[in-house]
Amino acid sequence: MPEGRNGHRGAVVLLLAFGALLLVAVLVSSLAHRTVLSTSVLFLVGGALLGRTGVDVLAIRPEDPVVAELSSIALFAVLLTDGASLGLDDLRSAWRLPGRALLLGLPVTFVLLALLGHAAVGLPWLLALLVAAALSPTDPVFASAIVGRPEVPGRLRHLLHVESGLNDGLALPVVVVLLAVAGASEETAATLTLEVVGGLVLGAVVALVAVQLRAVPVFGVAEEYRALTGAAVAAIVFAAAHLTGANLYLAAFAAGVALRTADPACADSFRTLGEPLGELLKLAALLLFGALIAPSLLLEDGLGAVAFTVLALLVARPVALAVALLGSGLDRRERLVAGWFGPRGFASVIYGLLIVEAGIEGAARAFHLIAQVVSASIVVHSSTDVLVARSFGGGDEPDPSPEPAALGDPGAGRV
Repeated sequence: MPEGRNGHRGAVVLLLAFGALLLVAVLVSSLAHRTVLSTSVLFLVGGALLGRTGVDVLAIRPEDPVVAELSSIALFAVLLTDGASLGLDDLRSAWRLPGRALLLGLPVTFVLLALLGHAAVGLPWLLALLVAAALSPTDPVFASAIVGRPEVPGRLRHLLHVESGLNDGLALPVVVVLLAVAGASEETAATLTLEVVGGLVLGAVVALVAVQLRAVPVFGVAEEYRALTGAAVAAIVFAAAHLTGANLYLAAFAAGVALRTADPACADSFRTLGEPLGELLKLAALLLFGALIAPSLLLEDGLGAVAFTVLALLVARPVALAVALLGSGLDRRERLVAGWFGPRGFASVIYGLLIVEAGIEGAARAFHLIAQVVSASIVVHSSTDVLVARSFGGGDEPDPSPEPAALGDPGAGRV
């Protein structure tokens, strides 16, 4: 069969597998206490069983165009919708605790993970830093399993919600720079800086101009078209970033934040459209992620990889958050929960795929180490969220730094 037809057949099989798993997820959703996490496990395991790990029906390889294209679109959509839930005004009104987690907890987590990767697995320093950058951010969707529970104190829910919504965007420049240093591109420092800054400026400018145009008296936006403002911004930013060389993902995040800051109502309308689409793209990426996992490479680092996975979940983030939240006013139990409930998920998956796509030396090894930690995180965090929430009892405690109403319910609207 011609190569083009083989590629077409592969895409059709992938679509069929995705549709079948999505139907299963819908049919069993009422049986799951937290649909997001159980659905994520379903797609991850489904990809593994249908890919190289199992029957090899999904003949997907890291170098296949569908991997790069789907991961790129999915990360763009997720960063845009994440940004659209966190405007600057929202952050200024309750920044104290999330600021500690992001400005101190995230860097300490990164350093500890890099040290563990080098010491436990023997990764070269550059590869250890890349793995650490990929695994440092937490996942806002997986975190919604705990922050959507009313039993958990409001200030703790807000801390985890804002942190998980922003840390993937903050980790992205580190991944981009490290890939450039590793030789994944020919970019100079000046070019790389222009790409990063250009992405931030491009996204913010496009969103702000779109909002200002809507306010021009000659125009009038019907209510049913309000959500499409964000869709128009997304399309323009996506195309403009490719044409100008600006960083696509930072542009998406900046556009979302600017949209929320300039017009919260418009951002809320867009999220009703963007969040379900983002969730579908995430699940498709998890399906690909599972299909790319090779059991032989998972076992390549043996006990060292197992030790790294355990320490990444039980030591790196808990220690980092314990340091970051000292003197924060949170009680001991709240600090422990904040440190424990840092699930790795979609951002780590996509950063792992970016590392593979870059084709640097040791990329496959790094990818499978990331896969092992993400898989373990999905399982252990999805099995402890109920226990953690119940440990706080039945009532919500007063929050000295109330969540902005504009942020809404972080657990709402999830697939």
